Amino acid sequence: MVKIKDVAEHAGVSTATVSRALANKPNVRPEVKQRVMEAVQTLGYRPNRVARTLRSNRSNIIGLIVSDIENPFFQQVSRAVEDAALAEGYSVVLCNTDEDPEKEMRYLQLLYDENAAGVILSPTRVLAQDCSPIAALNMPIVAIDRRIKGRLFDNVVTDNKQSAATVVSHLIGQGHQRIAAVFGAGSTTGLERQEGYLTALKEHGLQPIPELIKFAKPKEGDGFAAAMELLQLPRRPDAIFTSNSLLAAGVLQALKKSKIAIPAEIAFASFDETRWACLSDPPVTVIEQPTYEIGDTATRLLVKRIQDPARPTREVVLNTRLIVRESCGAPTALPPK
Repeated sequence: MVKIKDVAEHAGVSTATVSRALANKPNVRPEVKQRVMEAVQTLGYRPNRVARTLRSNRSNIIGLIVSDIENPFFQQVSRAVEDAALAEGYSVVLCNTDEDPEKEMRYLQLLYDENAAGVILSPTRVLAQDCSPIAALNMPIVAIDRRIKGRLFDNVVTDNKQSAATVVSHLIGQGHQRIAAVFGAGSTTGLERQEGYLTALKEHGLQPIPELIKFAKPKEGDGFAAAMELLQLPRRPDAIFTSNSLLAAGVLQALKKSKIAIPAEIAFASFDETRWACLSDPPVTVIEQPTYEIGDTATRLLVKRIQDPARPTREVVLNTRLIVRESCGAPTALPPK
C-alpha cells in the first residue's frame, strides 16, 4: 500500500507539505502542489478519508444540490462543478430535490452529518426566501441560478428579469402582440422571468392577458399540457415564450401534435440553449445562459469560502445572450460576442 511518506519522497517534499497540499491549504506554492498531485497520480496514492476527516473536521466532499438533473441546464452546470472541484482536490456528490423543500433539507442535513467541505445549491423557493434553516448549519454554501436573500451566502446568478425582457421584446419587434408565456412553478427564476415578461409588455404599450400566462412544473409533460390549454383558447396566442428547456420541449410537442406551423401561425422562443434547439425545425430562438461558467465560478467561490470562512460574501451576475433563429419569424442572426 502506498503511504503518504512515499508520496513525499517522490515529490521531494515533507509529509506535512503533502498533507497541506491534499487538504487545499493556502500556504502551499502552486508548483509544489502540482508536484504532489503528480506524485499522487503516479503512485496511485489514496488518502484515508475517514482519518483525514477526523484530523481536519472536514472531508474533501462537495455537495451539489440541484432541482432537476433531467434539465440540460443543470447537467451542464454539474459538468463544470465536477471539473473545477477535481482540479482543487475535491470530489462531488450530486443530489436532486425535484423542487421539494423537505428533500432539499434532508440532503443538506446529510451533507452536514458527513462533514462535507461545502455545498453548491440551487435552492427551492422556500429556502431562497428564508435561509434560516441552512444558516443554522454553519456550512460554506454557494447558491446558483436562484439567489438566497440576505448576505449570508455567495450567489452566482444571471439577470433573469432583463433576459426575459430581451427575448419578449424581440418577439414584439417581430410583430407579435398576443404573447403567451409558460413559467416554471416552484422556483424564484420563474417569478423573475415573469417580471421580465411583464416589463417588456409594459415598455411596448401592451397589457398582460391573464389567460396567456401559465405556471407549470418544469417538466416536458407539464409544458405540453400548458400549451394545449393555450391552443384551445377561443383566440390563440400568436407567440409562446417558455422559461426553460424542458417546458420548451413540451410546448414544441404540443405545437407539432396540433399541426401548427412555426412561426407562420405561432412564433416561439425559450430560455436555455440546448443541443436540439438549433436542430429543431425551425431552429429555436433562445436566451443562452453561461452554464459552464456558472458551475466553474460557483466552485471557485466555494473553495475560497472553505479556505476563508470569514471573507465577505459575493454575488456574481453573469451575462446571457439572445440567439436569434427562425422560430420567431426573423432570419438567424447571432449577436457579436
